[in-house]
Amino acid sequence: MAVNLKLALMSLAFLVAFNAINHAQAAVFDVTTHGAKPGADMTAALTSAWKDACAAAGKNQVVVPKGIFKLGPVTLAGPCKGPIEFHNQGTIQAPADPSKFQDFWIQFLHVDGFTLSGGGTFDGQGQTAWKSNVCPNNLNSCGVLAANLKFSFVTNAVVTDITSLNSKYFHIILLGCKGMQMEKLTITAPADSANTDGIHIGRSSGITITDIKIGTGDDCISLGDGSQDITITKVACGPGHGISIGSLGRYKNEEPVSGITVTGCTITNAQNGVRIKTWPGSPSAGSASGMHFEDITMTNVDNPILIDQGYCPHGQCKAQAPSTIKISDVSFKNIRGSTSNIEAVKLACSKSIPCEKVKLQDIDLKFTGSGEAKTICENVNPTISGTHNPPGCTGAPAAKGPA
Repeated sequence: MAVNLKLALMSLAFLVAFNAINHAQAAVFDVTTHGAKPGADMTAALTSAWKDACAAAGKNQVVVPKGIFKLGPVTLAGPCKGPIEFHNQGTIQAPADPSKFQDFWIQFLHVDGFTLSGGGTFDGQGQTAWKSNVCPNNLNSCGVLAANLKFSFVTNAVVTDITSLNSKYFHIILLGCKGMQMEKLTITAPADSANTDGIHIGRSSGITITDIKIGTGDDCISLGDGSQDITITKVACGPGHGISIGSLGRYKNEEPVSGITVTGCTITNAQNGVRIKTWPGSPSAGSASGMHFEDITMTNVDNPILIDQGYCPHGQCKAQAPSTIKISDVSFKNIRGSTSNIEAVKLACSKSIPCEKVKLQDIDLKFTGSGEAKTICENVNPTISGTHNPPGCTGAPAAKGPA
């Protein structure tokens, strides 16, 4: 008994000492001590605070306190000597003029062990940029517009409890990231703000997105090429264009997409629900596989379930050439709700490379118009089980291979 008590006391003493050491090593780098003032530009102050925090040993925190602060384009780069947190409690505002930016407003680059938190807001002030955005009508004349937050080659990170407001372009971009958890975010822009995707992921792996509210003028979440091992849960999407894989196949040598799971989400007053989209006339072959959508509730969604391998916005492609992106191992399970589109389920696969291993299970989508809703299947023979409303499959079946 005495020995156990002694061991317990020694363990407690060790933990107290360990925590004291950690606490002693930790430091707070407040931007106001580096010259930031509410209502004024804090670019130099933030850059200074980040530089000092990144160079210090231990786990360090860069703090933006409550208040309104202005911030120009900035890259906060690593590698740092220890884990680092950007704790934003205030409202940070970008310049309204879109010409002052490249493709991002705030970029986190080559940081490992990173946390973004604080309950604050990143306001992109995108209203001027939306008016000048010609991308939806002419892709070849697109200018460069800035994402609110860009994470480039960030690893082992947590992004939690922040708001992204009125981005000029995509709200959040992940490029080349690994091991990131994104949770409890609010992402907001008007329904008519073009190209304001909530979260766009490209060439990243091990990403978890959960408990997020997104309402924008484009995809709530879009997954580009190289997205692998992505889990999306408890996302409330709408307005917007739904949760999309793609678009894929627009560029040469795109990386495969695989291991995508979308569960427990709600999509409301959106143009699309869950969607896979690839361009026709792809310049090189590619693949997307292992994509699973389950327990999704739709309310007033135009295209609840959609595979679109002829994705050609505003006719800006060679639509007569079929897509060369191979889609396989896809499931849609327990998807329910309402739609204003008579084609409630549309699986329009490539005629040159038909979709394979597509499953529909327990689908219940009520058409709010007159007539009976349809399931359209082109170049695919899905496996259908459980409840299925709308019933059946109409369209061009997948061509059978040689016996």
